[in-house]
Amino acid sequence: MKLQKLTESRNGPSRRRYEDACGTAHALDLIGERWALLVMRELMLGPKRFGDLRADLPGISANVLTQRLEGLEEAGVLVRRLLPPPSSVQVYELTEWGYQSRPIMGALGRWATRSPLHDPTLPISAVSLMLSFQAMGQAAITKALNARIGFRLGRETYVLTLKDGMVDPQRGDPDDADVVLAGNPSAIAGAVYGGVPLEALEAQSALIISGQRALAEKFVTLFPLPPKASMPAKP
Repeated sequence: MKLQKLTESRNGPSRRRYEDACGTAHALDLIGERWALLVMRELMLGPKRFGDLRADLPGISANVLTQRLEGLEEAGVLVRRLLPPPSSVQVYELTEWGYQSRPIMGALGRWATRSPLHDPTLPISAVSLMLSFQAMGQAAITKALNARIGFRLGRETYVLTLKDGMVDPQRGDPDDADVVLAGNPSAIAGAVYGGVPLEALEAQSALIISGQRALAEKFVTLFPLPPKASMPAKP
């Protein structure tokens, strides 16, 4: 009874819980609310300000975002902190335990791409694009390529390191990368996952390639989507 009362005091009596000792059920207690997992996704490559989170999750309201941040903070998944001067702005950042959900998120995303209902042409955020490369990368395909791919995605810049079959996305300056792709995340996703020719995106001014063009052409072929699952026949 004491444990139950402690749980209720931390999460509020109105919050619906599964009341199930299973770890999966408790995971849903922690991050099962709508938008919670996507908030975590956007913080997976480093801290962000409230306004940046709203911009990267255009469907979420300020009120709901506030609620999800507060809930994840209470659960120990993220923390708020103040950046040192001269910026002195508040950011949200995953805790060490929060960051440990990264492989789980990747596995979930890869599993979901097999859904016949998954539409890879929908909008995608910069962080989601970077994490998708790690989730979809297969060592058998990427192991022969050691390279640094830079990305300029609006206000955000990243470097994707391919080495010995590993795919590692990080925030960073792409100036010293072997090739740099600059454009909208959805446009780059269209080239990688939708087979849109690079030339077509360049002609539309949706993509700018600088550096080793042959490497860019190779890169967009490295992440094939898995085959779709079969839908069960209707009786």
